[in-house]
Amino acid sequence: MSTHLPRKILLTGGKAAGGVASYALALQHGFCALGIDAEVIEPGKIFKRLDELHNPEVLKILSTTAVFAVPIARRALAIAHGFPCVANQGWMRTAGVLASYKLANLSRGAQLVVVSDYSALHLATIFNLRVDGVIRNPLHPLFEEAVPADVARHAITYVGRLHSSKNVHKILPAMMECLDEFDGLEAWIIGEGPERARLESIANKNSRVRFFGALPAIDVRRLLQQSCVYISANPTEPFGIVYMEALSQGCCIAMPASGGGLEIAPELIGQQIYLFASSIEHCAVVAALRTALEQPAASVLLKAHSALSVAESYLKIDARFNEQGLYEAVSQ
Repeated sequence: MSTHLPRKILLTGGKAAGGVASYALALQHGFCALGIDAEVIEPGKIFKRLDELHNPEVLKILSTTAVFAVPIARRALAIAHGFPCVANQGWMRTAGVLASYKLANLSRGAQLVVVSDYSALHLATIFNLRVDGVIRNPLHPLFEEAVPADVARHAITYVGRLHSSKNVHKILPAMMECLDEFDGLEAWIIGEGPERARLESIANKNSRVRFFGALPAIDVRRLLQQSCVYISANPTEPFGIVYMEALSQGCCIAMPASGGGLEIAPELIGQQIYLFASSIEHCAVVAALRTALEQPAASVLLKAHSALSVAESYLKIDARFNEQGLYEAVSQ
């Protein structure tokens, strides 16, 4: 196996406000901290970088759309940020995602890396794909900074896409029920998507329910610092970077008892992480929120998820490539 470090690392991100973009930028910070030049580009621009695609001195870390470049790439890691789901993505999108992962399995210049054991289990057992490694997502250094000790917390907060798969329409009524029980408490919804009008209708102009739209990371951090609880309700969440961000800012977490987010800090379940059934029944969500709201704020140090630690994990996987940028253990 090769032990030489890459001369450069090329990463493809995603939508500006999405989890893949946050992942790519955090990983870029980690590689730069190790003294390795790293560049983030849009997935659609990968075929304009043919020289670097072919170059075995350049490590490519490719998100789903860009994975279609692996047949002509050397020293490429195809990242599965989740697993395809027909209910959420439709048949065409699902088939495309599966095809990209299969290409990674068939290309000697690539390895398939998954962001959680939960996702790896689905890809291996349901779709019969070879998973070459599991590396959990990094926390952006912005969220590693110290949280002000005197910050006032007065919100239950959701951050993410406003899409039906996220089930915000199911948790918002539970959030609003808690508003009636805790003085001064508010419900904050951060993000944009096709469900916004539906959610605003559920809120029914309640002055204690606030919609912020999509925000930059620094503003998300500020609002999480003012939040008592972060809640999410996607039972098939592949990982959940926002769970890490919320824990780092001192929030308790209310979440379904399934998904990759359970791998972030399992030792905190029942202490700072409170679960409800993946059926997302109203009473169960309210019960989890009530318990979480009664707990004191406590920032969590997530050293294993630091950008530097995660970048080092990627370099260990990269060391499997030989000098020509080929993966010698393709039969494993």
